[in-house]
Amino acid sequence: MKTISNIIAIGVLALFLSTQAIASDAPEKMKAMEHIDEAIKHGKMGHAKELLEHAKESRDQANAALAAGADAHMDQAVKHLDEAIKHAEMGHADEATKHAEEAHNHMHQSGGRAHN
Repeated sequence: MKTISNIIAIGVLALFLSTQAIASDAPEKMKAMEHIDEAIKHGKMGHAKELLEHAKESRDQANAALAAGADAHMDQAVKHLDEAIKHAEMGHADEATKHAEEAHNHMHQSGGRAHN
């Protein structure tokens, strides 16, 4: 009976530890998603300046998520954020919004740590 209890305890511990490893980039990803949502909202209204501010903040958080171990989708999100920022700086809210939406899609698909 004690062996079964030990096995269950080890299993529960392993579950908690693996969940933490998978979710290590979660706070940064959540903040990046919040800002990209705001960027898209402003972009659809034609507000390039506000889109730019939120896209930059989203990029900073996405880079932090990468440093915490996010996968290749987050890397692709950063590339689209760079493009969104470039177009927003030129005042092209429509094109910047398209890249922001692509960044959002990649962020959404991004899981936890990249598997090597």
